[in-house]
Amino acid sequence: MIMDVSLYQLDGKSAKSVSLPTVFSGEYRIDLLRRALLAEQSLGYQPQAHSLLAGIDTTAVYVGRYDAAWRRGRHMGTAIRPRQALGGGAQGDVRRIPSATKGRRAHPHKLEKKIVENINRKEYIRAIESAIAGCTNSDLVGSNHAFNGKALPIVIDDAIEKVAKTRELVKVLGALGLEEEIERSRSNSRRKGLRRNSKQRKFRKNILLVANDAAKIEKAGRNIPGFDVCSLSGLTVAKLAPGASPRITIWSESAVKNLEKALGEGKIGIKA
Repeated sequence: MIMDVSLYQLDGKSAKSVSLPTVFSGEYRIDLLRRALLAEQSLGYQPQAHSLLAGIDTTAVYVGRYDAAWRRGRHMGTAIRPRQALGGGAQGDVRRIPSATKGRRAHPHKLEKKIVENINRKEYIRAIESAIAGCTNSDLVGSNHAFNGKALPIVIDDAIEKVAKTRELVKVLGALGLEEEIERSRSNSRRKGLRRNSKQRKFRKNILLVANDAAKIEKAGRNIPGFDVCSLSGLTVAKLAPGASPRITIWSESAVKNLEKALGEGKIGIKA
């Protein structure tokens, strides 16, 4: 089913109608979104491992064998464990084993552990299509965001890609009736991290602008709380639906025209 929506100018007025690709009227599946989000998040995991000598770089040695008469520890009322070799034949503290103080870990992290969650390419493209379809559902988006009754998705003229000033972009968003959502994001921010005097703030994700070329407008939008800008090639499920919850999405006219071609050629999202 082909959808027709209004094409807005920078002043918020409707210029004409444009036809959307069929991907905008697809099926919203939250199971695919969660599956793809896990795959995207796993790419940011950092491999962890311990030193090969951690906990065993010590003079401790096990001498409790029957054929080891010297310092073997048998019939002495002490546990037969690897102990430090002290001067004069004395036995020191137990080392090397997991149950000993300063001993090795029982099951240390290993670099060869698989931490990336792979996903089939076709399944991932279906997840992106499902996220795009979810962003057109007014009921889903309206449950978490305020957009003053605008028809979703919001398609705007390509002139938006040439906006280079933050104050100009704020005016455009206000003309589209999204100033309330920006204020909500600013007021609902939370402190990031555990430092009491930290000035870093984390804003809730509210508005996403998808442009065919986001070189200029990306700098203009980075100071707006909760506002994200991405090019068509950098579109991911996490940007369209963070936490599997669709967000308000604004599309430039060129991005809408090139969307189906980019999906067909696999030029969108992670390279799974």
